[in-house]
Amino acid sequence: MDTTTNADLKLEVVVIPVADVDRSKTFYAGLGWRLDADFGFDNGFRVVQFTPPGSPASIQFGTKITNAEPGTAEGLYLVVADIEAARGELAAMGVEISAVFHPEAPGAQFAPAERDGRGKGADGEHASYGSFATFSDPDGNTYLLQEVTTRLPGRIEATATTFASEADLAKALKRVADAHGEHEARNGGEYDEEWPVWYAAYLVAEQHGTELPR
Repeated sequence: MDTTTNADLKLEVVVIPVADVDRSKTFYAGLGWRLDADFGFDNGFRVVQFTPPGSPASIQFGTKITNAEPGTAEGLYLVVADIEAARGELAAMGVEISAVFHPEAPGAQFAPAERDGRGKGADGEHASYGSFATFSDPDGNTYLLQEVTTRLPGRIEATATTFASEADLAKALKRVADAHGEHEARNGGEYDEEWPVWYAAYLVAEQHGTELPR
């Protein structure tokens, strides 16, 4: 039997277990996450949904929505283009968030903060997937901020190049501008009249994890 399928299976919502729905709603609203739904029913079922800025996926919590113990959701990834900036924004909102760190041992990003294996500061070369910060919601559900600037090959749909926010696009343009400056320097320092074409090729290649133009 042919089991091949072309149907899209889009992971859009992750359910997290909480003890106090209103407390959690206040917390996530305070982060500036978009409130998509808050529906309650006569039988006690209630569902609340929030979406982080720039995210294609959302979180849901409520009553009669999961049997998991409150606070047992761990390692929920929030991918950012600039780990220091994102960490600073959350800290300014009053979130108790760890300092930026990089794993010195495999899996150290998932271990409790008091254990060894976390190096201070971002990865020395700010390599994609290599820098983290962590925080928890009031129940102890834990989030991992991870800095990603260049995707590994195959991580982006071949037909799509998108940016989640104006800030992500701005940071991508800054990276391509720096790279194009090096490109012009390698070619005698002369002005490249075809720079828009070079920019476009670089932006697409960076997102798709293919070879960058030089």
